[in-house]
Parts: sequence; C-alpha cells; structure tokens
Amino acid sequence: MNTFTNRVAWLGVLAATCCLTVSCAKQETVDPTAQKLADRQQILDQITRYYYNFGKSQKQSEESFYTEDGVLMLGTRKYEGREGIKSAYTRPPPAAPAEGAAPATPPPAPAPRPAFNVTIDNPLVIVHDDNTATSQVIFTEYREQKTGEPPKSTMQMTTQGKEYATWAKVDGKWLYKTRQIAGGSEPPEGWKE
Repeated sequence: MNTFTNRVAWLGVLAATCCLTVSCAKQETVDPTAQKLADRQQILDQITRYYYNFGKSQKQSEESFYTEDGVLMLGTRKYEGREGIKSAYTRPPPAAPAEGAAPATPPPAPAPRPAFNVTIDNPLVIVHDDNTATSQVIFTEYREQKTGEPPKSTMQMTTQGKEYATWAKVDGKWLYKTRQIAGGSEPPEGWKE
C-alpha cells in the first residue's frame, strides 16, 4: 500500500471510531423529559398499589411504601417512622385481665369482611428532580353493604378525601416521604406543589 492509501484508511478508521464514540455517548444519556415521565409513572403505580392493598387479606405492609423516616398524617393524628405508620394500621391486642380477675372470654370470631374498594382520581404528580416529587390525588372509598349481592346494588360510597404526598427515590424506588389525608378543597397549611 502506498502512503496516501494508508493515510486514507487510517482517517477512515479514525472517523468510524469518532462516530461510534459519539453514538455510544448519546445512548448512555437519558433524555431528562423521558426520565421524568418514567418517574411520574412509577409514582402513579406506587399510589395505585397502595390503594389496591386496602381490604386485601394477603397484602403488602403499609409501612413498606414509606421511607424509613416517613410521616403519615391522618387528620390531626401524626405517625412517624415505619413503626409509627405500622401502628396506624394495626389494632392493639385486647387488654389482659387484671391480676386475680377471671380470664376474659375469648372474643367471637370476626365477621367476614365486606368488600372494600378505593378509587383514585385526578392525580397530579410533579417530579422535581432525580430524587424528589410531590403528588395530589382524590380518593373515594366504597364498601359493600350486603354481602353476596351483585356489586352494583350494594356498593356505597363511604368516604372521599384528598391525599397530599411528598416522595423520595430510595435505591431506585419511589417511596412516600410524607402522606397527608385531608378533607375539603384547600391543601394543608404549608403545602408546596
């Protein structure tokens, strides 16, 4: 090969390498808009899973949807940390009889749980950066009034309210940082979208 052909071949290899490098670099970067859309959808999925969890006999623990230092506010009650949040969803065991008192009779078997559904509407999810977001949803609770009847005739709306939440991304998973349940149409004091 002559010198000119060597140089042309070398320039061709160099050009191909540059194109490959630029192409690979482009593939590694994620479009920030696409990432925000993916994050928004992951948060919506978490909200949906949280509400689908209610009323199930086999369910994911409610506190697992929260960060370790998460906060749940139900009206004026505030539950902090996963253990505090867990206590919001569990009933305390019956009190032991006083010393010397006759043992308490065992409680009757619990009645079958009526169907319980919660819908969410008008979600507003704002992803602020790679690790923080806020959300607002309207939730509506329906309970079965007569077991065994067709759902359309026995389901009755029992509660409606709003959820205001902040989110944190922990190990690639979006979790509630704070979750506040409120009635009415005004956001809680100090709420920032």
